Amino acid sequence: MSSKTPTPHPDAAPPGSAPPEPAHAAEGSPEPGTRPGLFRDASLSAVLAGFVAVVVSYSGPLVIVLAAASAGHLNTAQTSSWVWAISIGSGLTCIALSLRTKMPVITAWSTPGAALLVTSLGAYSYAEAIGAFIVTGLVITLVGLTGVFGWLMRQVPTAVVSAMLAGILFSFGTGVFTSLKTAPLIAGSVLVAYLLAKRWLPRYAVLVALAAGVAASAVSSRLDIHLDRIELAKPVLTTPEFSLASLIGIAVPMILATLASQNAPGMAVLTASGYEPKDRLLIGSTGLVSTALAPFGSHAINLAAITAAICTGPESHRDPKRRYVAGVSCGAFYLLIGAFGSTLVVLFAGLPKELVAAVAGVALLGALAGGLTGAVKEEKDREAALITFLATASGVTLFGIGSAFWGLLFGVIAHFVLTRWRGTPTELAK
Repeated sequence: MSSKTPTPHPDAAPPGSAPPEPAHAAEGSPEPGTRPGLFRDASLSAVLAGFVAVVVSYSGPLVIVLAAASAGHLNTAQTSSWVWAISIGSGLTCIALSLRTKMPVITAWSTPGAALLVTSLGAYSYAEAIGAFIVTGLVITLVGLTGVFGWLMRQVPTAVVSAMLAGILFSFGTGVFTSLKTAPLIAGSVLVAYLLAKRWLPRYAVLVALAAGVAASAVSSRLDIHLDRIELAKPVLTTPEFSLASLIGIAVPMILATLASQNAPGMAVLTASGYEPKDRLLIGSTGLVSTALAPFGSHAINLAAITAAICTGPESHRDPKRRYVAGVSCGAFYLLIGAFGSTLVVLFAGLPKELVAAVAGVALLGALAGGLTGAVKEEKDREAALITFLATASGVTLFGIGSAFWGLLFGVIAHFVLTRWRGTPTELAK
């Protein structure tokens, strides 16, 4: 990783070797005379990278949000407000943080959080869910601004968090194949198109799968889209209610899933691309925006990982110092599309449920694979991770609290018993 300060960086190349191409420090304070303005930095490749990132976001993760809204029995106005809130929140943070840091900071809504809500939102009132969203935002803000993000992540075993994520996403993965029974042409088209695109056009695999599914739905006369007019989204303010059950069942697993499964990989993508992100600024800012927009339906705004990789690589621009334009572009498209949230709801509501299930499944295959990989990576943690996965995937609800929390709790207890109380053979024989 490079540094723009004259002091040698600990990871700098040894004397006599060619230095790596510099990126940019997270503080975002450009050296005088070295950073031209936004319009001079702009490039078609960076703008297109931002656009592709937004298209990928709406072609996959949005259908999970809509599935969660349906599971929670939200009306059209509430669903439209939810789409508006997460879109506006993502757009504002993309633009502000990219301009502030001069890095391509890509944010989005929490996909694991939305997946969690598919199985848990129906157990609570919408006002209770809003209260849990506010608490989620406040806790993430506090974790970010105090700088304890890294410390907090070390307290819960990585394998347990990964297994909880895998358990949440498990039903989405199987949904691809259960849809084959009722709509083989639609689900089959999505799966085949995804696999082929993943081989030759991996960046657009989800988009290609969605297009193939829509085409198959049209051929099967399964599309029911009646787009009479384009309307601006109307935010709906909901007065929050706070209950212990919703805080435990929604807020706790969402906080952990968002921090560990979204923000941590998002920071890693920036770091791997040669930037030096600061968690206080990035996590704290997204947490504040999440809190402010929670009464309108935003469940969590966080750093993106998969879509971020589209904007942080050389495809965006060969000069790392000019890739931040992709972040600004991404934010601008978020704002544009988010302004018409009600139209998006009508558009996606007309899609067959098998298409939504299949597209959501393939869109989450990467996240599911990552969760499973992280769960079994360390042999000593595998049993605890397996318990977490099974409990979470079971969908069990105890005392009004969803399976994600119970999976996490059982996994942590199992980890403690199997690792902290492990003695020597002599001690165990006594």
